[in-house]
Amino acid sequence: MAITTFIPKLWAARLLQAYNRKLVFGALVNRNYEGEIRKHGDTVHINSLSDIAVKEYTPNTEIDGPDQLDTEDQTLVIDHGTYYNFYVDDVDKVQAAGDLMTTAMTNAADRLAEDAENYIIGKVLAEGGIKLSGKLSGDNVWAEIVKIKTEMDKKNVPLANRNLVVPPAVEGILLLDDRFVKGTKGEDRLENGAVARAAGFSIHVSNAPAMENSMVAFNRDSMTFANQLTETEAYRPEKRFADAVKGLSLCGAKVTRPDAVVVYTITA
Repeated sequence: MAITTFIPKLWAARLLQAYNRKLVFGALVNRNYEGEIRKHGDTVHINSLSDIAVKEYTPNTEIDGPDQLDTEDQTLVIDHGTYYNFYVDDVDKVQAAGDLMTTAMTNAADRLAEDAENYIIGKVLAEGGIKLSGKLSGDNVWAEIVKIKTEMDKKNVPLANRNLVVPPAVEGILLLDDRFVKGTKGEDRLENGAVARAAGFSIHVSNAPAMENSMVAFNRDSMTFANQLTETEAYRPEKRFADAVKGLSLCGAKVTRPDAVVVYTITA
């Protein structure tokens, strides 16, 4: 691909498309504040509304004056940045079969997504407020997932958009149990990676190393992730006969409702 045919917006869009296909947590949490990223170190303020008082009404008596709405300010810091920067030598470009630049951009997207997933998982494991643990086997996985559900019910976590992310070893157990697989459409797995629906959860699998001994349950509104591919630039390196591309990705993640996130540690 000649440098003169490089269209930054087009290639950024292709990169983003490939990037998003690789995300698990990044695809399941909310991304409500993504448009507010400009540079590394940006701080996004998130206002959470406190509970509104509900009072008993007595006929023929005056009601109390209006209460002032109270909000809690949380901050989402854009504190994680990664970049790619590679070139394709003119000679290699001529000799290679296929489009090296297209393949390289797809690979860059995969690596950025892998890095973002690990970043989000680190935040989740550290900030999740409900901690559980136990040994898992084919005989007790169902009971342990129900236990996770019960803990979330105790915290009044909304029933809608509940997700459970499990490692491949747990996925293998689930796929052998009809209670998990029955009723889950095959196309669901192809479209969004869901293994099944069970106990009110949409169950997904992550093979990230940090998830090897963990299960994480959460409601979509309990976590937020903001990411921008802020720069995509093509150039000719001064001391090489080559086309080069570099790009910058900035992101931040936060558990905004720790009491709606369960981190289950799988013990030996």
